[in-house]
Amino acid sequence: MWADRRIQDLFGIELPIIQAPMAGSVGSEMVVAVSEAGGLGSLPCAMLSPEQMRTELGIIRQRTSRPINLNFFCHNPPQADPAREAAWKRRLESYYVELGLDPRTPAPAAARAPFDSAMCDLVEEFAPEVVSFHFGLPERSLLERVRATGAKIISSATTVEEARWLEDKGCNAVIAQGYEAGGHRGLFLSQDITTQAGTMALVPQVVDAVAVPVIAAGGIADARGIAAAFALGASAVQIGTAYLFCPEAKVGPLHREALRRAKDNDTVLTDVFTGRPARGITNRIVREVGPMSELSPEFPLATGALAPLRAKAEQAGSGDFSPFWSGQAGALGREAPAGDLTRQLAAETLSRLSRLSGDA
Repeated sequence: MWADRRIQDLFGIELPIIQAPMAGSVGSEMVVAVSEAGGLGSLPCAMLSPEQMRTELGIIRQRTSRPINLNFFCHNPPQADPAREAAWKRRLESYYVELGLDPRTPAPAAARAPFDSAMCDLVEEFAPEVVSFHFGLPERSLLERVRATGAKIISSATTVEEARWLEDKGCNAVIAQGYEAGGHRGLFLSQDITTQAGTMALVPQVVDAVAVPVIAAGGIADARGIAAAFALGASAVQIGTAYLFCPEAKVGPLHREALRRAKDNDTVLTDVFTGRPARGITNRIVREVGPMSELSPEFPLATGALAPLRAKAEQAGSGDFSPFWSGQAGALGREAPAGDLTRQLAAETLSRLSRLSGDA
């Protein structure tokens, strides 16, 4: 039924649909639902402690024996830069005063950690079928430990050069992340976001450049997008924003409402929330401080100084300081349980592909 089954055969899944691992927005409930529906459920681990990872993985393994994906960040730990962090705090000081907060309050620590030996221990213990990375790949010794578990290794590429680099390092498949994608850009060989390509342009060039299967990501939210990705040569798709509409998504009411209202031109790439460019829905802090700020500390240190502002504003029902991650196709989202959405997307895509084949 699917013309290209390389990803299904590689991962041992029924449907070529991967639920994107969105840190902070996805937990065990969604992973189980997507995997049980035949797709690949992905647990984002970058914001979890080892204890939290163990708890989530325990729940997942109790509720499904289907393949799963564990996702990790592999950025370099930030170097302390007190002067830059102080300048960032000064830039935000007027907001602290406005909200009745003490600007001298120490910023909480950032919650995003790079892949390390403790995380690798849990990969070895739970043996997920797939392990994915963002911002390149971890150091060789850790990567070889992951490979020794039998897990298939994938990572995100935002350019052809990055895709070739990932293939050379032994990735079993490459995620081609188009400019339209929500959340953090996976770029790692260059930090220039002005030259990033969209999904339509990036995917076929990556397909031509590497021999491993390519997973298309960015701006894909319905059967039309999935069919287009296959037409470009992708073997599967990774879908993020569309899953944020599901009841299993761990997003608050302010984020859900912002997603429901979002239009095609309501998102922007910004570094004000974390220090790295990520696509989200425009709000007050993005408009007034960003979208890109020269003062934003190195990833993920920008998060700390914003945390008190976000908490105080959200208590008052405001999303002025909250990161509402979303891709450009958010308006195509539908509210349905994650398992139902996965099956619906697959069925609608097969129907569309069948009609297209018949027309040919």
